[in-house]
Amino acid sequence: MTDGVIGAEEVLALRRVVWPDGIVSPDEAEAILVINTHVREHTAEWSDFVVEAVGEFVVNGCAPRGYVDADTADWLIQKIDHDGRLDTMTELELVVRVLEKALNCPEKLKAYALAQIEKAVVLGSGPTRDGGLLSAGSMGAAECRLLRRVIFSSGGSGPAHVTQAEAEMLFRIKDATLDGDNAPEWERLFVQGVGNFLQGWKRPEQLTRERAGQLESFMDDRSGHAGRFMVRMARTAPNGLRAAVREGGFGRKGLGGHSVAEARADYVVTDTERLWLDAQIDADDKLDPLEQALLRFVMRPEA
Repeated sequence: MTDGVIGAEEVLALRRVVWPDGIVSPDEAEAILVINTHVREHTAEWSDFVVEAVGEFVVNGCAPRGYVDADTADWLIQKIDHDGRLDTMTELELVVRVLEKALNCPEKLKAYALAQIEKAVVLGSGPTRDGGLLSAGSMGAAECRLLRRVIFSSGGSGPAHVTQAEAEMLFRIKDATLDGDNAPEWERLFVQGVGNFLQGWKRPEQLTRERAGQLESFMDDRSGHAGRFMVRMARTAPNGLRAAVREGGFGRKGLGGHSVAEARADYVVTDTERLWLDAQIDADDKLDPLEQALLRFVMRPEA
């Protein structure tokens, strides 16, 4: 590394050192982040390497794979945080990629990423515009892309499910950028995000890391108990076993009438949700264009 720059050949050499066994160790992940603090110019090759290598450690570094534990999330935040903020797009992209790849992770990591994006938009400082200048009070295309990736990521509360806290954050950003030079896609993201909270299907909670570990241990059990159970079931009711597998009875919930009924019920805006929406809209005593678009979306006839 010369003058804070890591060239493409140096990145390739690091990849050969880190990836031979397909596993990134804690020491390797920490060393990469230490080097990252001294890198002045974040080239595409370097950023991709940091995101892929450290992301692999965070998401798959401990069993069960795909589930980020609280200690690892705390470790990541501690290593990349600089007095409550991120300095580079590489660090923010790392957190976002972890949220996208993980089957589940502590809510604090998702909240941290969202806070960084909100700060960048409201205060006009941060790493989100691909190295470009930030302007306080405007929602650019880069911020829209990042925000969409985070709130609809698989990590945290669940894929494609917007929480109340996230919907309230969208309202805060909307209020802070009403007079800004906003990207055309911002209105669509605001309406879809808040609309998802109000009308989206509230799916069953994701597997926790602890429960996933229990299931993984069960599947790895070589005692044959599960196999004997399947044999007994097949002998007792062979047609029932075949039907159960066909209808999704094993390993996943079927998308039968019960799930459709749940989705339809969640589509209806409840009195509690309506009161929440009224409070958000009435906060500034005016109905702005984005709120009008949201109301049109929520009040549209069911498809």
